[in-house]
This record gives sequence, C-alpha cells and structure tokens, in this order.
Amino acid sequence: MMKTPIDLNIDARSLGKVAVLFGGHSAERPVSLMSGHGVMAALTSAGVDAHAFDPAERPLQALKDEGFERAFIALHGRGGEDGTIQGALEWLGVPYTGSGVTASGVAMDKTMTKRVWAAEGLTTPQYLALSRAELTRERVRSIPDELGLPVIVKPPHEGSSIGITKAMGYSEMQGAVELALGFDDELLFEQCIEGPELTCAVLGEGESAVALPVIEIRAEAGNYDFANKYETDTTQYVFGSLPAALEADIRQLVLHAYRLLGCRGWGRADLMLRKADMKPFLLEMNTSPGMTSHSLVPKAAQAVGIDYPHLCLWLLSQARLDRA
Repeated sequence: MMKTPIDLNIDARSLGKVAVLFGGHSAERPVSLMSGHGVMAALTSAGVDAHAFDPAERPLQALKDEGFERAFIALHGRGGEDGTIQGALEWLGVPYTGSGVTASGVAMDKTMTKRVWAAEGLTTPQYLALSRAELTRERVRSIPDELGLPVIVKPPHEGSSIGITKAMGYSEMQGAVELALGFDDELLFEQCIEGPELTCAVLGEGESAVALPVIEIRAEAGNYDFANKYETDTTQYVFGSLPAALEADIRQLVLHAYRLLGCRGWGRADLMLRKADMKPFLLEMNTSPGMTSHSLVPKAAQAVGIDYPHLCLWLLSQARLDRA
C-alpha cells in the first residue's frame, strides 16, 4: 500500500453548512442519485452538517437564502459537470468541490478535450467530429475507411457510456449514429484501441496534484458499458497488473493531461493501453467522477489508505471558487 498522499486531519465542524448537490436533469441522474446518497451518508457520519439538495427540485438561489457555506457536487453529466452549476455557484458565492467553470466545460466536451491534448502532443486515439448535418448515409459509411474497424461512436457531451457503440462493421454504423444522435447533435468517432482498459484518478491541484494507482478494468466480454459499470458485480478492477515503470509513466501522463485542462480537486482519466506495443492512449477526463459502490475513485483511494468517508471529507475541504 502506498503512503496516503493527502492530509486527512480535517475538522468536520469547520466546514459549515453543506449542500450535497445530486440528482439534476441529465441522462446520468440515476447514477448521480446513487453518488449523492453515498456522499450524504459519509459526510453525516463524519459529523458534517450536510443536507441533500436536488437542483431539479429546488431553485439554486435557496443555497444562498438558506446560508449554505459549501457545496459538494455529486451531479454527473450535463448541467452538473459541464461548468453550468459551477458558474451558478460562482455567481452565488458558494464554494464548491471539483474543477472550476472553464476546466469543467472543456473536460465535459470529449472532442474539445482531445483537441487540447493533441495540441500538446499527448496521445489520444485518432478521431473525427461531425455534426448532425454532415452525417449523411454516404459520409457515415466512409468513416471506417478513415479510422479503421471497429469504430467507437459516442455523443461527446455524455458520460457513463451513455449512447456509445463499438461498431464492428459497416452495417452497424448507421444504427450507432442514430443511437448517439439521440443524445447529441455532434458525434465523436474514435479509432478503436485494442487492449486493456485503464483508469487513473487524481487528487489535488497544479504541481501538488497526485495520481492514484492505475486500475485495469476487466469487464465481461470486454464491454464496460452502463450495465457492467453500475448494475452487475462481474466486472473486475485490478491493481498492480502493469510493470512498475509503465504504471509510473501512465500516472505522469494523466497528471499532465489533468493539469493541461486546469482541473482541480479531483478527476479521473480513462485510457486504453494498446496491446501491440503497450502504448497508453487518453480517452477522457471526468471532473465529477462517480461515488457509487461500484465507482473507481473510491477504489483507488482505498488502495492508498483513504476510506470513503475520509475521501468525501477531504474533497469537501478543498471546495473553493474560481475567483478566490
């Protein structure tokens, strides 16, 4: 076990009246509800004056009117992870957990994230970004000729694998496009990297940020979809499966990717490791990761001696505003 990389000596009473924001309007509402209930229970058990707050059911102005001093963002997807709620909290003057407005907005857009990383020379799969108007049948059919097969088709503004298809052949492309267009007006088509799926969490900000141990995800039939993320117990999460030098390189890559986006507080990068040459490829950065019983950041934190309640307490202690 690694040495615990953060200071866990936190006075819960000093954190004031706290709103745990969860639920919301996005397609990831069910996951957010699971995350929020877990965070609420953890903070309450630690002695925090924590209160549930669902922005889909209450006006945000109530945060100010009712004297909330901090907000723990356990929202996922649009409206909660894309800079929207962060901007509202900035306006209200309520410090919040996680990344600020700009970093949240960029990271939520998988296409923009890839452009930032590619511009700085970080490895990410080849891709095409096409609008609804561009997606004629002829254009859709030509995409595998440019990226090869299989092709990963995804709505770039969603998370939790919502709307994603791994199209194995030309005949599956149109159905994959129609599914993804149900969630977004611009689609991301990505070269499929064959090999292990990895994830790496980060805690902190700037040069003081630390990357937690890399987790290899071994899902049934190699399909880490919504069901295998949240609804089954068959997916395996493996620590220490990589050579030490390779793991160190991946953690440095993730830290670089995190800092480039301007993230703070916490985040989690998802990657693929190309089996042919063991080269890692960045897929996306999650700035409001899941906090369910199946979630990956709590698993990585546990591996370095940070239990779930202490993780929640520490994240809450890092809440702040961009303008601060």
